[in-house]
Amino acid sequence: MSDTTESPETVAETETIPTGDQQPHPADVIAALQAEIAGLKDQALRALAEAENTRRRAERDREDASKYAVSSFARDLLSVADNLRRALDAVPPSEDETVKALVTGVEATERELLAVFDRRGLTRIEPMGQTFDPNFHEAVFEVPNTGQPTGTVVQVLQVGYRIHDRLLRPAMVGVAKGDAGAQVNTSA
Repeated sequence: MSDTTESPETVAETETIPTGDQQPHPADVIAALQAEIAGLKDQALRALAEAENTRRRAERDREDASKYAVSSFARDLLSVADNLRRALDAVPPSEDETVKALVTGVEATERELLAVFDRRGLTRIEPMGQTFDPNFHEAVFEVPNTGQPTGTVVQVLQVGYRIHDRLLRPAMVGVAKGDAGAQVNTSA
């Protein structure tokens, strides 16, 4: 009759305790349970840490998506900015009022486009006179004997752009190349 009045927990406890001559010592049972508790605590802490890492990663991905979502659109607009600058550079000085008005309008358009770039985190890379940096510049040619140190940007064919902290387009540049004697001295 006592079997019918036992709760399921009591039945489970009696099933886990071995019967017979070899009863586990209570200290051994306590040690085993403490080890199991420690293992479960460790698993719980690892699960919490993983959940926190996942949350942080998702937040960072969301911020990056928001920050860099306009990258491909901005890259397409760079040629528009380049062409506006080329148009302004190609116009000869003129006293004709029509030409002056046209130049003023193109300058205003370029200023507005650059202001939009600035608001969206796009910054120009204008490397003239700087040391060549392959992370931000693309060397298109070398210019020998310029009087500048080897590796200095001496001509900019196309300005580069960054969006926030990422490179959007490298600047296309010409780089100074020292004479053969200067190169031998610097490498020795």
